[in-house]
Amino acid sequence: MNTNWKRNVILFLTSQTISLFGSSLVQYAITWYITLQTQSGVMMTIAIICGFLPTFFLSPFAGVWADRYNRKMLIVLSDSMIAASTLVLAILFLMGYKYTWLLFVVSAIRALGAAIQIPAVGAFIPQLVPEDKLTKVNATNSSIQSLVMLVSPMLSGALLTMASIEAIFFIDVFTAAIGVLTLLLFLHVPAHGKAMEKQAVSYFSDMAEGFYYIKNHEYVKKFFVFCAFFFILVSPAAFLTPLQVSRTFGNDVWRLTAIEITFSVGMMAGGMIMAYWGGFKNRIHTMTMSCLITGISTLALGVIPVFWIYLVFMVLIGVAMPMFNTPSTVLLQEKVEGDFLGRVFGVLAMISSVMMPMGMLIFGPLADIIRIEWLLIITGILMFAQSFFLIGDKALIEAGKSASEPEI
Repeated sequence: MNTNWKRNVILFLTSQTISLFGSSLVQYAITWYITLQTQSGVMMTIAIICGFLPTFFLSPFAGVWADRYNRKMLIVLSDSMIAASTLVLAILFLMGYKYTWLLFVVSAIRALGAAIQIPAVGAFIPQLVPEDKLTKVNATNSSIQSLVMLVSPMLSGALLTMASIEAIFFIDVFTAAIGVLTLLLFLHVPAHGKAMEKQAVSYFSDMAEGFYYIKNHEYVKKFFVFCAFFFILVSPAAFLTPLQVSRTFGNDVWRLTAIEITFSVGMMAGGMIMAYWGGFKNRIHTMTMSCLITGISTLALGVIPVFWIYLVFMVLIGVAMPMFNTPSTVLLQEKVEGDFLGRVFGVLAMISSVMMPMGMLIFGPLADIIRIEWLLIITGILMFAQSFFLIGDKALIEAGKSASEPEI
């Protein structure tokens, strides 16, 4: 491990934060532009599909790339691809070609870039960070991302009132350029061992090997099955709460903004708690606590009649997210062999990118037939019950033990 790892981590997280900020501004701008221009639920659904499906299809291949090639260069290429598509969109819009389908195409290209980036980043961080510092670095990264997600919707909304959408597109191109140049010019990390070798095996053999690895590692397989069901159950809380708030408490814009802000504040707080505390010695115990809090809070969102109390539980869900994401990421980074990390994170990205939209295919139509409150109550109870699967599974409990970090 490079002795100058702190400098490398700061450079890497700074480049990713700058790039993420521009991307997030554009994503919100596209969403709101489609909403305001079309006023159509169908158009919003198409936009969501364009933002998820490409990630699902490309993630297994991207996982193979992250294990085969220089991970830093993959991150640079994905950032550059996203920025180039945004630049082309900005130029087309300036020329007067303001077609909604162009936004769908760019959303799909951005999703392809994300598919390449997610497994590459997940597998690259352990190359930069000593094992006993993984929790702190991943939790810090989570807090920074939450801060970006807190600021970017507000700033994007403010910019749209003062400037054109094209101006926001150019901000993304500029921030991506800074992020890419930071990685290329200042972050000098040797590629991992396998990237140095001549690749003799085909992509599909490598991919099959990755799936075989997951199948034969009980804790990885069981964790992924858990995640698949969890992502479906969490989708009403993730996607339907704005609709619930507008129906139950009133469709004031400030209310919708309040639930976004409180959730982001909770996420930021949860990341800081994990960076300071690190979680229980057994990572599965921390993840179980997170799932219990999420289940109880989701149930509460279905029964609370007072809006400010509703916001308190929205904060709690936000706090619980890093308490699940951070230890689960570190668990994989610690326990999975380096040569398979990209493929394992690729499959995880595939699961997360398809299960939440799949959940919406179930719960979205149901929300027009029965009250959203009932959907939140039922999924909250199911998530609470599912938590005991984590703590009751011997393979997961054994994998969750950390040799490198003391109980705090």
